[in-house]
Amino acid sequence: MDLRTLDDTRELARRLLERAPGGSLVVLSGPLGAGKTTLTRFVAEALGSDADVTSPTYTLVHEYPTPEGVLVHIDAYRLPDAAALEQLGLDETLERARLVVVEWGTGLLPHHPDALWLELERDGEARSATLRDAAGRPLGWDV
Repeated sequence: MDLRTLDDTRELARRLLERAPGGSLVVLSGPLGAGKTTLTRFVAEALGSDADVTSPTYTLVHEYPTPEGVLVHIDAYRLPDAAALEQLGLDETLERARLVVVEWGTGLLPHHPDALWLELERDGEARSATLRDAAGRPLGWDV
């Protein structure tokens, strides 16, 4: 999916939520500046939150209340491996959250076969997103 405008990213967030039932894990990958935190902000907005969504790079985890349940935003960039994230209680977080979004969390995919993986790409000003299953197979956007 091409992301030419912020409205395209807002639409991506809406479509992502249609694919992700309560308690879902969504892993975001892509280079710095690809739009991972911006997408998470639009996910929060689509869930009815007016929270100021920011990158949890230094705190690792931010939680945002929404009318549909808590949105948990995790940045795994500074963690040594997926096991470190699991030790933070990821399974318990998934049980209580509407959605858990993990930036830089591809190491979790082998352990969470139901996860959705959104690969964001950036080429200059052009951005795009590819939705994949945990095994890396591209998924269509039809819901």
